[in-house]
Amino acid sequence: MKIGIVGAGKIGATIATLLESCKFCTGVVLADARTNIDLKGLKKSRFKEVDVKDTRQLAAFLKGLDAVVNAAPFYLNRAIASACVPAGVSYFDLSEDVETTKFIRELARTAKVTFMPQCGLAPGAINIVGGSLASSLDDVRTCEMRVGALPLNASNQMKYYLSWSTAGLINEYCQTGEALHHGRVMPTVSLDGVERITIDGTEYEAFNTSGGVATMCETFAGKVQELNYKTMRYPGHRDLMKFLLHDLNLAPRQELVTQIFDQEVPQTESDVVVFYVSVVGREKGGGLKQRSFIKKMHGDVIAGRKLNAIQLTTAAGVVGVLELFAKKKLGSGFVRQDSVSLERFLGTQWGGRVYGE
Repeated sequence: MKIGIVGAGKIGATIATLLESCKFCTGVVLADARTNIDLKGLKKSRFKEVDVKDTRQLAAFLKGLDAVVNAAPFYLNRAIASACVPAGVSYFDLSEDVETTKFIRELARTAKVTFMPQCGLAPGAINIVGGSLASSLDDVRTCEMRVGALPLNASNQMKYYLSWSTAGLINEYCQTGEALHHGRVMPTVSLDGVERITIDGTEYEAFNTSGGVATMCETFAGKVQELNYKTMRYPGHRDLMKFLLHDLNLAPRQELVTQIFDQEVPQTESDVVVFYVSVVGREKGGGLKQRSFIKKMHGDVIAGRKLNAIQLTTAAGVVGVLELFAKKKLGSGFVRQDSVSLERFLGTQWGGRVYGE
């Protein structure tokens, strides 16, 4: 299977790195408007300069591909997904943007190939785990999903350094999300719903952000009483973000906030991903049960490349579903993350290696 990756930044290059060892992948084409792309050690990969805003360049790039992974900023998703329909190329992305996912879902109604947005960490792997645990019980009271992509240490007031897409980070802080409350779909306001959670002796704060539930509210409406997703940070981070985005009214100016963060907030390669899912419900004919999936994940060196935790966990999420796609375990049209069983996901090469025991 020949795979195209749009966006040859940290995540795009990491996806290509993991695909190096995958037997189902015969070749990778990395596309980016930049030309200084390092492909050292990536024998299956080649680079092609592409401006995705140019429809002719994008159409030419898609020729001969079986699937494309969109690792570009979320605001380019619509153009890339739209180009995949006439090209007959299956589409995967990493976006947390809710409105973009709705657009892609409409595109997929007439598509004969697979359209699976929101792959990656959260949304993505968190929904595979959350959906599988919720489906394992009857009369589910709660499904709590929490993810924190955090620096191992931080001395600034935010207690945070950058480790992934700044545009995506700011977008999930600004947009509304969804949750189930008493079994019904309800909107959530990002940066609200603050709670404290302790994992392995470390205290975190968790609060609402957009996109993390993916399609789970629709899937489990009326079946789960309380279902929600929250982002974890070190205590104090949320208050500063709310001051910046709400009190100073910068939420409508996401590009400006992204620019400030990119200029003034350091990037870190020393990070950790904290992954937490807890489900409470009854077994058929049994008593009340609590099932959980808790894991702290760090970076690693793969194919001679040093990958941080957010790169590795995000890339493993999408490469895992690509393996299932190659094995024809995914259907055509729009495919939900929560339709993938945890057992199958952990049975993939990279899903099992990163998220397994």
